Amino acid sequence: MENNLLWMIAGMGVVTYLPRVLPLVLINTNRIPPRLQRILSNVPFAILGALIFPGILHISGDSMWFGLLGACVAGLTAYLNLNIILVVLSSVAALSLCSFLMG
Repeated sequence: MENNLLWMIAGMGVVTYLPRVLPLVLINTNRIPPRLQRILSNVPFAILGALIFPGILHISGDSMWFGLLGACVAGLTAYLNLNIILVVLSSVAALSLCSFLMG
């Protein structure tokens, strides 16, 4: 039974590793057209929006304003073309500050 578990973990590792490493190995970034590179640079922000926006809509009660504040801060920092980590951290910092001041 333990042997099967180890093979399953190794298989899951390979399945998750291959889609991440194959594009790096197979695609030469010097041959990607500049327009496609600009489009691909926006993918992390689109994914972030797709992950966060449903959570904003499902906030209940008075905390709806927290969701809107976080969305506005994230939208503003993304518009300023900041790094995606800074977008998330600025939104978290704004919500932390707001909850500290209100509570």
